[in-house]
Amino acid sequence: MTGPFDLADPLGPEKVVHISEAAVGLQAIVVIDNTAMGPSIGGVRMAPDVTLEECARLARAMTSKNSAAGLPHGGGKSVIFGDPALPLSEKERLIRAFARAIAQLEDYIPGPDMGTNEVCMAWVHDEIGRAVGLPRVVGGIPLDEIGATGFGVAIAAEVAESFGGVRLKGARVAIQGYGAVGRHAARFLAEKGARIVAVADSRGTAISTDGFDLSRLDAIKSGGQGVIDYPHARVARQEAVITSECDILVPAARPDVINSNNVGAIKARLIVEGANIPTTEAAQAELHARGVLLIPDFIANAGGVICASVEYHGGTQAQALATIAEKIALNTREVLTRVRDQGIAPHAAANALAKSRLRQAMDLRRKF
Repeated sequence: MTGPFDLADPLGPEKVVHISEAAVGLQAIVVIDNTAMGPSIGGVRMAPDVTLEECARLARAMTSKNSAAGLPHGGGKSVIFGDPALPLSEKERLIRAFARAIAQLEDYIPGPDMGTNEVCMAWVHDEIGRAVGLPRVVGGIPLDEIGATGFGVAIAAEVAESFGGVRLKGARVAIQGYGAVGRHAARFLAEKGARIVAVADSRGTAISTDGFDLSRLDAIKSGGQGVIDYPHARVARQEAVITSECDILVPAARPDVINSNNVGAIKARLIVEGANIPTTEAAQAELHARGVLLIPDFIANAGGVICASVEYHGGTQAQALATIAEKIALNTREVLTRVRDQGIAPHAAANALAKSRLRQAMDLRRKF
């Protein structure tokens, strides 16, 4: 994207808001992409290198995700320029300032994302009374704690088995981004019989051909170390996980990690996009041409926002998990059926599904 509104089209964005508060060092952007189906839901991402482009693309991904999932919500996203590892008191000050700044944006409902969590959403809710992904103690369904997004990723991978995907029992899995999404995806896939053989975080890649003991790996991460500190694991560069020897690859971190520089070396036969926009369009085309099955991001990783919507409308954790399983299985099956029967690429099939539902909703909105 060469300019801030190159993404603009008849679907959106509806609003782009830049926030600056020098007194607390706050710099942030909110993109509300489309609210035809209801108020937008989208995470608050915190990182030092976020951009307007990233925020706009993620907001559109949320529009597609919510539409495809049949949720009564549109898509939005926000980014805060900052180090998520700030001392807790400084981070709280920044998050609370951000919350006050978006108080009047009532068509945007924030949730947790990279660099933020349930505690951050509690601060936001305390300031403006509007957030999802809250801690259980204040009545929320902590989607990161229960692994809502990772749960959905495993459901999508299971559905893919009958569409030429990989049989989960005994499958070798690589997880790029062993964090809030990746570690839960690993756990749920392992419960279905898969073997986690490669994991990566910001410090590097760890490889264990015999499979990781996930309880031990989680304990290492909880202790402040990285995956490369797992005993006897082979250590490699952070990006090596993408091209590792595996049957299933789950990219679960930043955008565009699968691109023209590495797509030719990918060995996985199934890619389940746990992150938003982790694969470039050129890489998607090459994977499809090679016969690598890919389950698009806003189909596979919708578990978090489905959980958030259930929470927002007063549902329970059990209802959230049941809804995630039902909606992701249904949408994965519909997209992969279109891929099989029409010979089109997965993202084309998923986009057609999402846009059809969104345009039907937009046609019902007042236009004058």
